[in-house]
Order: sequence, then structure tokens, then C-alpha cells
Amino acid sequence: MSLAPCYRKDLLEAGCDEAGRGCLAGPVVAAAVVLPPKARIPGLNDSKKLTARQREELRPLIMRIAVAWAVAEASAEEIDRINILNASFLAMHRAIASLSVPPQHLLIDGNRFNPYAGIAHTCMVKGDARFRNIAAASVLAKTHRDALMERLAQDHPYYGWRINKGYPTPDHRHAISVHGPCIWHRQSFRLFADSAVPL
Repeated sequence: MSLAPCYRKDLLEAGCDEAGRGCLAGPVVAAAVVLPPKARIPGLNDSKKLTARQREELRPLIMRIAVAWAVAEASAEEIDRINILNASFLAMHRAIASLSVPPQHLLIDGNRFNPYAGIAHTCMVKGDARFRNIAAASVLAKTHRDALMERLAQDHPYYGWRINKGYPTPDHRHAISVHGPCIWHRQSFRLFADSAVPL
């Protein structure tokens, strides 16, 4: 099924998505993307359905074609303080605020959002597999976060972040149990192997 370009064709719309919500370490990253109505981005899809190589190939194409795009973060400390859901919305708000062209409507991946002052929004479950602007945002958020976790892995090599990107893999949990958590771990999450990550 091909992706629809946007939800509100009568308005300048930004698609918004996040990456890293289920991770044990690192920030949650969000992106906002405004695409031209007739933009053609071959191979664009929900970032979870693409390989790392496909995402990296799409990233510069999206950035070049977009009317406006921005990526922003909410830190592990902010996640611990306001919870992962609100931190995801905070990162989205920061991305929206950084857009060089103010959108008239926001299309949000998921079923909830904290309203952004002055701009109406629509939430769309599985929107990254349905709309081109959200899919583009998902690719930018994911590639930005993966690159960040690879940089952080240079100083914390034992957690395997080059491979797991901070997600709760058995190896990651085992490393936490051996080395303990570091400053990039989300202390409000259940970090050890005998418990699960909060939803």
C-alpha cells in the first residue's frame, strides 16, 4: 500500500514521530517534517520496516526534499522526571518549534499528544505506515538517534550500544547487571534482567 502524502491537504502539515521510547538508555528523539505535496521519495516507509542502510540512504534525500525538517531530543534525566510519554511529546514540541517554516497542522504518530499552542493536530495510529510525512519523520528520528547512540558507545563500550542502540536486549541487561547503569541510563525504567521495561 502506497503512503498518502499527508492528512490535511488544504494546510501546510508537519508529520511528527519519535524514536527510542522503549530504550533503557539515551534520549528519546523526535522529528517533524513538512514535505511538498507532490514529493516523491522512492522506498520511503515506516522506519521499522527499513534496514539501517535503507534509512541512511533516505535520510539525506528527505532532508533535501523537505520544505522544512527538524530533529530534537528529550534527555534521560527529563524522561525520569516527567515520564517517557511526556518526554516524547516534549521532544516533538522542540522539533516543531525548530522548523524553519511554521506548519498549520500537525500529524502525530500514535493515539495521544500534548497540544502544541496555536497549531491544531490529528493523532494517527500506525501513521508512520500510512502517511509520507510521518514516515519521513520516523526515518530522521531513528537515524539521528542511532548515530547518537553509536557516539555514546565510544565512551561506554560494554553496553553494546553500537548494536542494540540502547534497547532492552538480553546482552544490554546483562551488561547493566555487571557494570551497573551509567549517566545515560533511564533510572525510572526497570533496567535489570529480572524485570521488564515499563510501557
